[in-house]
This record gives sequence, C-alpha cells and structure tokens, in this order.
Amino acid sequence: MGLIILFAIFFGGIVMGVPVAFTLGLAALGGFVWEGISPAVAFQQMTSGMSSFSLLAIPFFIFAGEIMMHGGIARRLIAVAASAVGWMRGGLGMVNVAASMLFGGISGSAVADASALGSVLIPAMKQKGYDTDYAVNVTVTASIAGIMIPPSHNMILYSLAAGGGISVSALFFAGIIPGVVMCLCLGVAAYVIAVRRGYPAEQWQGFRHLIMTFLDALPGLMTGVIILGGVLGGVFTVTESAAFGAIWALAATLIVYRGLSWETFKVALAASVRTTAVVLLLVGTATAFAWLLALYGFADMLTRGMLAISDNPVVILLLINVALLLLGCVMDMAALILITTPIFLPVVQALGMDPVQFGMVVMMNLGLGLTTPPVGAVLFVGCAIGKIRMEQTMKGIWPFYGAILVALALTTYWPAVSLTLPRVLLGYGQ
Repeated sequence: MGLIILFAIFFGGIVMGVPVAFTLGLAALGGFVWEGISPAVAFQQMTSGMSSFSLLAIPFFIFAGEIMMHGGIARRLIAVAASAVGWMRGGLGMVNVAASMLFGGISGSAVADASALGSVLIPAMKQKGYDTDYAVNVTVTASIAGIMIPPSHNMILYSLAAGGGISVSALFFAGIIPGVVMCLCLGVAAYVIAVRRGYPAEQWQGFRHLIMTFLDALPGLMTGVIILGGVLGGVFTVTESAAFGAIWALAATLIVYRGLSWETFKVALAASVRTTAVVLLLVGTATAFAWLLALYGFADMLTRGMLAISDNPVVILLLINVALLLLGCVMDMAALILITTPIFLPVVQALGMDPVQFGMVVMMNLGLGLTTPPVGAVLFVGCAIGKIRMEQTMKGIWPFYGAILVALALTTYWPAVSLTLPRVLLGYGQ
C-alpha cells in the first residue's frame, strides 16, 4: 500500500504539472507519513543526498559551459568545423554535427549546445537556403553530444544515483566512443537528406584556413584537454578538474578572446546558479524518494517481474530501453537519472551488464528524450531559435531519431563500444 501511495502522489503531481522536484519531495513525504516515520527523516535523506563531495563538480561544469557560450568560444568552434567539413554536400549540416562534438565535449550540456550553436547556425542555414525544419532537427539531435562526450554533469548524477561506487572518470571516458558513433550516424543522416533536398556545399578554403581557425579556437579547446587530461594523468580529481576547467574558460574568454563583458558574465553566473539550484533540489528529493523505493524492495520486485516475462537478456534490455525512451518523453533528464538508476541498475547487473555501460545506455536514451515532445527542452530551444512550430519539425526528424537509435543499439548490445577506453586508459575492471 505504501508503494501505491508513493507512486500515486508522484504521477498525480506530474499530471497536474507540479515541478518534478516538488513532486518527488511530496511523494516521499507522503510515504514517510504513511509508514509512521518522522518527516524529519525525509529532510535528513535530502540533506545527505545533497552533501556528496562529488556534486561540487556540477556547478563548475555548468559555469564553464555558460562562460564559453557567452564568451565567444562557440563561434570559434563553429569556424573550425566549417573549415574541416563545410565543403561536403549540405555542408552546414555537417558543420552543425561537428561543432556539437567539439562544443559538447567542453560544455557538457545539451541545452547549452543547442542554445549556443543553434543561435548562430540555424539562421545561417536558413539564409543559405536550407529548410528550417532541417536546420532545427540537425541542431537539436546533434546537441545530445553534450551529454555523451565528457565532461557531463549528468554522468556525475548517474554515479551518485548508482550509490557512488562507480568511477566518474570511467563514465567520462566511456562516453567518448558512443558519442562519436552517434554523431557519425547523425552525419550520415544529415548528408543523405541534404543530397535528396539538393542543399549546397560550401567552398573549400584550404588547409591554411583550417589551421588558422584551429589555432584561433585552441584556447577554448584547451578547456576540454585540461579537464580530461588532468583526470587521465592523475593530476586532478574530477571535482578539481571541473574547477580548473572553469578557471581556464574564464581566463580564455576574458584575456585571450576578450569576448566576455561584465553584463554577459552576470548572465552566465545567474544561469549557472539557477541550474545548479534545480539540480541539487532534484538530488535531495530524489534521494528521499529512492530511500523509500529501497525500503519497499521495488528494484527486486521489478527484477523478478522482468525475468518472469523473459530470461532473454536481449528482450529485457529492449524493454528497459523502451521504458527509458518513453519516460524521457515526459520527464526531465536529471530527475529520471536519479529515479530510474536505482530501479533498473540491479536488473541489468543481474543480466551481467557492466554499470558503466548501462550508464551510457541511460545517457543516450534520456538524451533522446530531450529532443522529443511533449517536454523536450532541447527541441523547444531549437524551435524557438528557428521560429518554427514543433509539429513542422517532427515531420522530418525521424531519420535523425533513427540514426540515434542505431548508435543506442550498438551501445546497448556491444559492450566494447563504451568499455574499451575506460579499460585501456584507466585499467577499469582489471
């Protein structure tokens, strides 16, 4: 009965439009009251969830992404991508995907990726004769690279939701190959559609121009090098690398590029504070919610239920993927990571899947949810920049969804896609 009450309050709040963080908190509070446990315990669980040291990396990563978005780094990364792949048919579509790989690997945020790159590339693509739906669809789907290619604060949330025993460094390096594979699949889809619609190719400007744009963007690219190189070399912890990454991004935009004014700095700082506050509130309320799920043994119940349907790992992983995709269509990504990880992780571990590999499956599934209606935040950003209705974009987005699903299938059923780099670079699992 307690489990029924818990989920009834939760789904009732979602249907009524109550913010997810408050819904989780109210559901947890209702569960504690039903069990006769002091409500003070709920607040103790919230506090303990938000007190994790590893969470300190999240505000630094978010701040670094905001600084780069407002300080001119995104524009220079677009120039590098245009010099490298703009000569292909539908060149600006290729530029969009390549720039998302570069910027996503620094900002770690799909929304920041879509906002920063979309505000430049979507108008440019429309001006060059590209259809608006194509420009928006390439932008929003390629932005998932910000979730997969490190650093990604969502991977820190996943590690926390999994009990804190999973190496964040291993998760970071595990996301590189799946992220690149996904972008390659999106590039193929963008190219095929560009050929069919007869989009133009940009003029090749030579290797000298490519080298010059790369050198201009190098200070911005060094942010990612500092973060990943510091972790890989054992110089920094993940939290320390996040702090040094934010300091470097601030120095690059202030001293090298001089593209960050006092006004834009305040905008970036305020946006970082708002996002961090939302994430930490979600962490706290989700911790109390997950405590009750553990009390009721919900993960064991779900594992037994799925194994009763089928003992075939392929079928069960397919069911979990479908569940994550459907949930991603209607809920916020951070909340879903915190809610679904304690539920599904024991199931996949019973099937022999590595938790790091499952983390990449969760990231890609829920990242895809950010690009789907009715609550896809990234899709809303792209439509707002492109000044197009969501219904119009949906007509042509299916090839891009298909490309992501191909990468998702490879990540789900081929462990080497996500585990090779952690094993080679970090000795993970050895």
